[in-house]
Amino acid sequence: MQTSLDGRRALVCGASQGIGRACAEALAAQGASVTLLARRPEALQEVLAALPGQDHHCLVADLSDWAAAGEVVQAHIADIGPVHILVHNSGGPKAGPAHEAPPEAFLEGLTPHILGGQRLVQAVLPGMRSADYGRIINIVSTSVVTPIKGLGVSNVVRGAINNWMRTLASELGPDGITVNNILPGYVGTDRLSSLMEARASREGSTPADVAATWQASIPVGRFAEPSEIGSVCAFLASPAAAYINGVNLPVDGGRLASM
Repeated sequence: MQTSLDGRRALVCGASQGIGRACAEALAAQGASVTLLARRPEALQEVLAALPGQDHHCLVADLSDWAAAGEVVQAHIADIGPVHILVHNSGGPKAGPAHEAPPEAFLEGLTPHILGGQRLVQAVLPGMRSADYGRIINIVSTSVVTPIKGLGVSNVVRGAINNWMRTLASELGPDGITVNNILPGYVGTDRLSSLMEARASREGSTPADVAATWQASIPVGRFAEPSEIGSVCAFLASPAAAYINGVNLPVDGGRLASM
C-alpha cells in the first residue's frame, strides 16, 4: 500500500498542540516536509524541534485574520515551492446554546474555518494542480452528522464546513485533488478538558463525572489519543487514498454508529 509521502510538502494549521500537532507528526513520519502554522511561536518551535525527518518549517499566523494569514502562506509557498497537502484545523467556537449566542459569535466562528480555509485553499491550489496531486483535509467534528448539545455555534460552523468540503470535492476531483473531512469524536486534548470543566460547572458535577458519562457513550469505552486522528490524516494524505473524495470520516470509537 502506497502511504509514503516522500517528496510531498504539507501545511498543517493549528499545529502547536493537540490534533494539529499529531497530524503534523504523522505526516512527517511518512516522509513529508511539514510546515506548521499556529499563533504561538514558542509552541511552534517546540513542535518543530521534535518532528521526525527534515526540511520542516513553521509560520506564525492567525486564521481569524484570514487575509494576513493568506499573505504569509502565499509568501512561504513562493519561497519553498508548492504545498501538496493542506490540513485545515482550527480551534472550535465557545460552548453554549445557539439561541443565546450573539450574532457576531457566528461570524467569529465562520471566519477562521470558512474564510481562512478558503484563502488557504486558493493559495495551495496552483501547486497542487501543477503536481496533479492534492489533498485537502479538514479536521471537523462529529457534529457534522449529529449536533452536539451545548455547542450551538460550533454545530452551525461545522455544518457549513461540510457543504464547503463537498462542493470543493466535486470541483477539484478532476484535477487529482481530493477534499475530505475527518470527524473526531472525543479526543484527549486541552479543548476536551475545557469542555468537560464547563459542563461540570453548569451541571454542578465534576469533570471526572462528565468524562465517565461521555466515555460510556463510546463503544470502545475510552477517549481517542490525538495520534489516532493523526494516523487517519496521514492515510488520507497518501497515494493510497486517491479514490477517497468528498467523505465525512468519523474517527469516534463507534459513537455515531451506536446513536
